[in-house]
Amino acid sequence: MTTVQNSQVIVVGVDFSSTSELALDRAFELAAERPQTVVHVVHIALVGPADGATDGARTEAGKELRRYVDERIAQYARTSALPADSLARVVVHVRCASPAEEIAQIAADLQADLVVVGTHGRRGLARLLIGSVAEGVVRLAPCPVLIVRPTAISEAPRIEPPCPRCVETRVATDGKEYWCEQHREHHGQRHTYHQGDRVSREVNLPLVLHR
Repeated sequence: MTTVQNSQVIVVGVDFSSTSELALDRAFELAAERPQTVVHVVHIALVGPADGATDGARTEAGKELRRYVDERIAQYARTSALPADSLARVVVHVRCASPAEEIAQIAADLQADLVVVGTHGRRGLARLLIGSVAEGVVRLAPCPVLIVRPTAISEAPRIEPPCPRCVETRVATDGKEYWCEQHREHHGQRHTYHQGDRVSREVNLPLVLHR
């Protein structure tokens, strides 16, 4: 972890979205509890040598990030009734490669105590195509990762409670039947598993299925 006594390093990944604002505000909250904290804000910009970008484009991306962070600091100070100068020192970083890898690498370089990232809560095809930066950071970061997400995500699935009749069926048949008559067709033909099924999976033998 950090080598400076009583200090703490927090790395925040941002993409200028509403979830970035939540992640940044959460980092500010944590930093306000310990004045020595330094918050490092990382943005992955679509500039770089591979895109034919000049140093000027990279510099402009850094200025844009700095403006964004200063606005968030001022906004947080207003809503939290704290003076802006009471917040932690904030350093900005612009990177141009894989978001998860760059955030994790900066966390390693700075010996960060914590990484804060937001998640959009995407599901289905959107998640498959875009991927999850938050999940990548969790896998790669050398320190704890705090995932911040909106309190309500419209795309989140609603997990239904078990069907009471299915539960009654399992109890009445001592686990030999799993589904009630209504759901039996949806879940396939009724069947029971035996201990041999577990062995067959472990040793790659044909599955013994009794109907």
